[in-house]
Amino acid sequence: MTAAVEQRARGYIVTDGNDHFAVPVLLRYDPDAARGEECPVVLHFPGAGFASADREIPRALLEAGLRTTCAEGAVRVWPCGRVQTVVEFHAPGEEPLVIQFDAVVLIRFLRRTHAEGPAGEPAVAAVAHEPHEPGPAAATSATTGTTPTGAPG
Repeated sequence: MTAAVEQRARGYIVTDGNDHFAVPVLLRYDPDAARGEECPVVLHFPGAGFASADREIPRALLEAGLRTTCAEGAVRVWPCGRVQTVVEFHAPGEEPLVIQFDAVVLIRFLRRTHAEGPAGEPAVAAVAHEPHEPGPAAATSATTGTTPTGAPG
């Protein structure tokens, strides 16, 4: 039996106008509740102030959407700039639900889901680097002795 992974996040509902409003979102991944091959990530909107059912998204789609635009069925995910990710849900007879997240929150959540993955699934998988993670360019400069931000190395 594997423990479910939950994380609170702040999502921003994107509308046709310039109105974007923050809503609490509970991200949940429970491998024991899987109904098929792939266990989905569930987005729950506790006390969001609007009537919205839980939404499900395949974990692999959410991961891929951190790097490039991708879609599966009625769900679409894409990066928005360097630090945001947008998730769009379509349901028959409903307006699309478009939610913007800080990518770093999704990355941390996805890393935790892999660490808690079910037996037979790799414990570690490739998840996009956090937008603020230093890469090779952040190494100390041999000529100046400082990092790119000017801090001493």
